Amino acid sequence: MYGWGHHPTTLDNRCCKLPAVRDRSAAVTDQATKRMMTSREDRIASMESMSDRQSSTPEAAERVIHNPVSGERMVIRTTSAQTDGRLLVFDLSLPPGGHVPARHAHPGQEERFTVIEGSMRFRFAGKTCAVNPGESVVVPKGQPHWFGNPGPEPSLARVEVRPALRTQEFFEANERIAHAGHFLGTRLPRLSDLAAVLLEYEREVSVPDVPATVVRRLLAPLAWFGRRRLRAR
Repeated sequence: MYGWGHHPTTLDNRCCKLPAVRDRSAAVTDQATKRMMTSREDRIASMESMSDRQSSTPEAAERVIHNPVSGERMVIRTTSAQTDGRLLVFDLSLPPGGHVPARHAHPGQEERFTVIEGSMRFRFAGKTCAVNPGESVVVPKGQPHWFGNPGPEPSLARVEVRPALRTQEFFEANERIAHAGHFLGTRLPRLSDLAAVLLEYEREVSVPDVPATVVRRLLAPLAWFGRRRLRAR
């Protein structure tokens, strides 16, 4: 989520779109998309109910994380603690036109997106693909990518991250800095806060096409300034 890029105008769905999957997550997807409902709220409630039944432990209380910068709303369904670090599962909602702030990568994690409603657009490996309800996309570890909601309606997707690492904590940190202060009157977080988060969670997210050592050298002074400001409060 740290760099803007050109949006290609042509679509090539061969790059990443998978046929309807038949694993456990796909079964949840199929039930949700085929059920006749009258409102988006009902469809989301149905997904949440099925996810609760799917969870193997009673303490799997949902955690809602909202990033006002990107418009992302995440509802945690399965935590790292529940899977011994193997998996994080969450439902991702994006408003019309919402998207991750920038192209980014996950050095050691694979992401799988299964669209539940609306549509999503993904861009990676030099291709762009549109993904509709019941279809899935897998982003390999280390692959720079971008995604957003190009449609006129909100989108909803089930996301699986393997391994979980500290991805949930990364989301929570972004939520905090989005509310802590803004950069030069914009909606973006302060650069010093963003630098501190990027350094703290470099296993979970990375800046594409820039060596990690260079990123650390550039961000370290900003992160130091941010931590110093916090200690002075």
